[in-house]
Amino acid sequence: MISPFGFLFYSIDRFWILAGIGAVSGFILFCRGFRMLQRKRLILNTPTSKIRSASMGLVEVNGLAVGPYTMPAPITGVSCYYYRTMAWQLKQAGKNTKWQKVADESLHVPFYLDDNTGLVLVNPQGADMDIHRDFHEEYSNSILFGHEIPENVRGFLARYGVSGDHKVKVDEYCIKPKNALFILGTLAENPGLVVSPKPVPTLPASVASVSFNMPGGIERKIELAVGSSVTIPAMEAIETSPGNVQRGETELVRLSSDQKPVSSAEMTQQGKIAAALMRAGITNPAAWEAAGINDPAAAVVTTGGNGTCAASGSSAAPSPVPEHFDLQPKVVLMKGEHDPAFFISWRSQRDLVRGLNWKSALYIWGGPALTLFCVYVLAEHFGWL
Repeated sequence: MISPFGFLFYSIDRFWILAGIGAVSGFILFCRGFRMLQRKRLILNTPTSKIRSASMGLVEVNGLAVGPYTMPAPITGVSCYYYRTMAWQLKQAGKNTKWQKVADESLHVPFYLDDNTGLVLVNPQGADMDIHRDFHEEYSNSILFGHEIPENVRGFLARYGVSGDHKVKVDEYCIKPKNALFILGTLAENPGLVVSPKPVPTLPASVASVSFNMPGGIERKIELAVGSSVTIPAMEAIETSPGNVQRGETELVRLSSDQKPVSSAEMTQQGKIAAALMRAGITNPAAWEAAGINDPAAAVVTTGGNGTCAASGSSAAPSPVPEHFDLQPKVVLMKGEHDPAFFISWRSQRDLVRGLNWKSALYIWGGPALTLFCVYVLAEHFGWL
């Protein structure tokens, strides 16, 4: 058994390892500080525009999030246009423990920004998000000190193969209706984005997209998640010619608008599952896919006069959309191809600039100081002085 003094001398002897890590970390902080300073100057140099009079190119707008469609967040269940839910598990790493990310799920439906002068469609793909955290909780399997894991959290973790045997923490961030947002992005022509109720996986800002042409006129697009150890489902985007697409047979389940509920004997197996999921209030696409229903967004949700959801194989009319929403707008606020600056924040411009101001100063001055101190420790240890 190592005595406390022996452990102390052992730690001091290995202190040069921490010094080496600190030297690299200081340089990273220094570079990060300059990126923050660049962002602050970009915000200050870009004039704030009204949506009605905004010109094409890099713009800065404020407004409220609105839209014809919402989806429920998996943990809180609130109606939202965008959510990102992450989970970490406390795992043993040698003699130490560390939080390891085990789940990272991000979906969105296209939404609009309203500033009372007009509406603009927002495509949040690839945006740096600075939005409000709606949920944070830690759970442990300890009987005395742990919180019991709710069923919705347990179901979310189960989709990623995470059990409740170890301590876990869960965070959830959402953009909800009427949330005030500050957005800096590129106003460009609509590349073909159509507003629909089907949730779309959201690519983080660290995803790089590379396109190249294959022989035969086939264009392929590969998206790489930089610095991410978690595989985000449905993130692979490969565009091929129509001749290379293999069509599979899919049973489409639609919920009928008929006032008379359909009996269970007349339903298919997937119809029974769909009706059960709707009665339970489960609308998360991942849960429907796990139940064997591959296209839940194609199901039109209606209720009969008695409030009963009915599943039928017949076609149903699509749900009405408010007239003031243009589902195929000519312009979209998005991440530009030539100007990649794109971020969405729940803070005002003044608060955002103030935060970037002190953070950039701290990183720019503190990073080199940390690096110099750690280099001095390394020089002393190896006798370079």
